[in-house]
Amino acid sequence: MSELFDAVDALVASRSPLPPPAERRRLRQAHALTLDEVAAALGVRRATVGGWESGKAEPRPPEREAYARLLKQLATLYPAPESRGAPQEDTGTATPAAPAGPRGGAAEATATAEAAEAEEPPAAPPAPVRHAAATQRPVPRAERVPQSSRRPAARKAAPANTSAPGGGYAHGPLLVLDADVERQVTGYGVGGLILDVPAKSLPALVEWTLTEARLGSEKLHGSGKDGDPLLVLTEAACERYGLPAALSEAERLAGRLPEGHKVVKQLERAGWQLTKRGLGPWARIYRPAQGSRRQCVQLCIPSWRALDGRAWGHAAQLQPAELARVLGVFAQRVMTPVGSTAVTGLHLMTALNPPTRASEPDENGKRHREHRPGSLGTEPMDPAPCEATDGHPVLAQLPRFHVRGPGERLFEEAYDWARDMTDAECMQRYLVGLDVNLAFGAAANGAVVGLASPPVHVTDPVFDAAVPGSWLVDLSHVDLSRVKVGRQWRDLDAALLPSPFTPTGQRPTGPAWYATPTVAYAVELGYDVAPVEAWVRRESGRFLDGWYKRLRDAYVATMADLGVGEKLSPGEFLEAMDGYKSRDPELGIVVDAVKMTVKGGIGKLQEKARGGGWKPGQAWPALARPTWRPDIRAAVISRARVNMHRKMLHLAAATGRYPVAVLSDCAVYAADGPSPLDVLPYGADGKTVPGSFRLGVSPGMVKHEGTQSVLWGAEVLEQLAGDGHVANLARYIKTGEVTAKDTGE
Repeated sequence: MSELFDAVDALVASRSPLPPPAERRRLRQAHALTLDEVAAALGVRRATVGGWESGKAEPRPPEREAYARLLKQLATLYPAPESRGAPQEDTGTATPAAPAGPRGGAAEATATAEAAEAEEPPAAPPAPVRHAAATQRPVPRAERVPQSSRRPAARKAAPANTSAPGGGYAHGPLLVLDADVERQVTGYGVGGLILDVPAKSLPALVEWTLTEARLGSEKLHGSGKDGDPLLVLTEAACERYGLPAALSEAERLAGRLPEGHKVVKQLERAGWQLTKRGLGPWARIYRPAQGSRRQCVQLCIPSWRALDGRAWGHAAQLQPAELARVLGVFAQRVMTPVGSTAVTGLHLMTALNPPTRASEPDENGKRHREHRPGSLGTEPMDPAPCEATDGHPVLAQLPRFHVRGPGERLFEEAYDWARDMTDAECMQRYLVGLDVNLAFGAAANGAVVGLASPPVHVTDPVFDAAVPGSWLVDLSHVDLSRVKVGRQWRDLDAALLPSPFTPTGQRPTGPAWYATPTVAYAVELGYDVAPVEAWVRRESGRFLDGWYKRLRDAYVATMADLGVGEKLSPGEFLEAMDGYKSRDPELGIVVDAVKMTVKGGIGKLQEKARGGGWKPGQAWPALARPTWRPDIRAAVISRARVNMHRKMLHLAAATGRYPVAVLSDCAVYAADGPSPLDVLPYGADGKTVPGSFRLGVSPGMVKHEGTQSVLWGAEVLEQLAGDGHVANLARYIKTGEVTAKDTGE
């Protein structure tokens, strides 16, 4: 009899009632479910679910019963509009119109192709909006965040993000666009927001974004400009708008689609323009400036390698809602991405410290743009000859193939130093790596750099640590075996410490060019300095302070969301750091992106020539930027290297411990135990050696980079030995892996 009952149940299930195809789609999107998620739950393909929603196919047993059960539960949570007593034209919740806020101001209207400004069209009726949250439903993965960072508003249905001033950017800074099998496009935004996107072509999409989507971000400074909306296109969205899912090899090398591509032609016919980088992984589409307002949309295409795995990890493989969360958190805490993390880091500098401001009204009551004190200004500046990279136009008079040495060129770079282990260190069991958090960000904080005035050449100058510049001075007399540590002279083993004056850690042999912080450190160590000449900048300021604070806050807040707070004891901090990214892999991506924004932003200050056709002595595009400032980069790296040396010096003076290897912001020490606590002498009061390494999440403090055995270190040193070269163990301490590339095989 039971077999008969089972057969009857199966027969009934094979005819389980289903809502119409359009209602199936509405219910799925109301719960912020993707086609892939439904397909995975039912054990079918994505296209199969799409066919059910388009009416091209009907589910069969056994999937039909499960699909019907899913839709029945969703219908309980999201009843059809007519059942709520208010017929609506759209299947989602209608959003009341809000006045569009201003986009930029008269204070900032830089007329370049990379930042075109135009009169913005008047406010239009808002787009249909759905929210991925509703009362008494599970929170989808895209909304799940650690308890410390949850907001009640993120869990309720809401027509718009009412936190946006004036409602002009009520839908946040960006949308991730995806298309289904019916070629209908859905936009996934911040906080679980879901929008229907009616545009059928790329020109129409840009128009819709600026007139209806209510996307963008408020300016970060009163004299700055609002952030342009960002549209992220999945592979399906690319195909929907006539773009290839991936670039060909030739297109990838060129970094863009060819000018004759049909979509590029569509944009041209509609009156839209592209910047010099064209329609590539990060494309900026705009109309020429008309007045003081911008009309510009940014595209990001992950399948074209827009999201570099070194900075964004596996972000390009995320589902649309998840990717919207990752980019949304970054946009809210840092800024809306405008390119690679390096490009974004550079743009953030001027967004927080704009070059111009609005003047006082003239006799006619009209305001004009004027230089804003404390900024870098609007004009590019030639570097001093010693600061220029090889091939720069200011060096055009040098003979071809001339190699400049330390007496001609400023070599301020991060550490890459290593030495052989001593017998005592070989008797210990472990090698422990300590890594400085946001080392270049911490070095940028408080750095006094040159601003908008050009460098001035001075002969026989008196060194002044308050004046930023480059100094030709002989520091070979500084002896690390006897230096001032604080106010006391201390005797140290100089052979076990790197020199603070060279990236290689080797003691200088004669006059060389140094940035101000490096020369100031020689004075701090108790030695007199006598520069021969200098290039100094009289107008100076702490240009990067706001930049550092913004990135520092983003880093610390995201780490707190991952369970790593600022006020943890050393032991608690190490425990919290153990597997912290696995608690929320999406926020782990944000942490890495913030770190790469710091590092890449500083590196972009000295962007080198690239691409075919360039010849030494010719200018390259980066030189046209006011932010092409190798002197500022040199000052930050100088401070970072000096900060690292100061920490090692204080630890050596207090404990007799010396580093075995140093690579940029990572130092490796031999110890009897595997923990950083076996290297750093913390007392019962939770304090360690003043001025040395301290465990913690704040920039400038250190975390555990990795631990390997001393036997491993000895094997690596032997494996990579050659020509007097000592392998840098800090390069391998994290994973312990030495690749074939490292061995030269």
